[in-house]
Amino acid sequence: MRLLKLVPENTNIQFLKLRWPFYIVSLLLIAASWGLVMTKGLNYGVDFAGGQEITGTFTQEQEAPIGELRDTLSTLGLGEPVIQRFGDPNQVSIRVRLPESAEGDPAAAERIAEQIISTVTAEHDDFRVDSNNNVSGKVSGEFRDRAVFALLAAMLAIAAYIWIRFEWQFGVGALFALFHDVSLTLGMFALFQLEFSLQIIAAILAIIGYSLNDTIVVYDRIRENLKKYRKMELPQLLDLSVNETLARTVMTSLTLLVALLPLLLFGPASLFGMVAAIVLGIFVGTYSSVYMAAPILIWLGVTSQSFVPEESVADRQERKARGQI
Repeated sequence: MRLLKLVPENTNIQFLKLRWPFYIVSLLLIAASWGLVMTKGLNYGVDFAGGQEITGTFTQEQEAPIGELRDTLSTLGLGEPVIQRFGDPNQVSIRVRLPESAEGDPAAAERIAEQIISTVTAEHDDFRVDSNNNVSGKVSGEFRDRAVFALLAAMLAIAAYIWIRFEWQFGVGALFALFHDVSLTLGMFALFQLEFSLQIIAAILAIIGYSLNDTIVVYDRIRENLKKYRKMELPQLLDLSVNETLARTVMTSLTLLVALLPLLLFGPASLFGMVAAIVLGIFVGTYSSVYMAAPILIWLGVTSQSFVPEESVADRQERKARGQI
């Protein structure tokens, strides 16, 4: 029985032939993503913006009336509430941002929570409150700052590791590829105004890990081929390295998508943003390993001599003594 091969052996796709158009498109996407973040902003969840979160269960109903709750609570003057299923189909999470007047005032926040609970129980007497939590703006701001520092620290640590493991050009290439992946993810959240919470930070860290893994596999093959094919032109060598790792890249990406797509399409709403970020990250991470991390090595001056050890004076004298010079 012959095994199914998604990528034929000895593929010879000329990826680097279109490196300029793809790089220009990528730079435009990065600029557009940050433009959206700066203009539209991110739709911060309660974790990052502060607010009141109430979770509850409709004990006598099979499914929580999400649409009805959204219409009812929108009339309270508390802004647009974020209402999602939480756990079982009859469980719900209600999140609202607190007005500035209630910021730092636990009593005011408690009154708002009681107003929400009484409004829901007036129409659904089977509603049971499971939790009632308040996140202040100061605490959420600290969460947001620490999350940004965590992302920056992860990216810099990765770049330093690759710099030590390979050459400085590879570290710069990996850092730019990661910046590309994170930028496009943030741009998606700004464009569609999906809720940006601590879950999304975890998703972005997962994207960084996946993209790094794919990039290191490609870089390791490039390094091997640089030692093996000293006279080969660098664009041709990069194409060869990417093609040699293409089967592994495709299989890894498809395996992840098989697990994630059902969760994206049929999973709970509370996980939609995180799963959507990871699915996008798989595509942009794979793309950046080929069209971001590889071509930049050409412009950063990597040559066939990059991994040839420099001959010391003692080695040269020894070769001279042996008559090899």
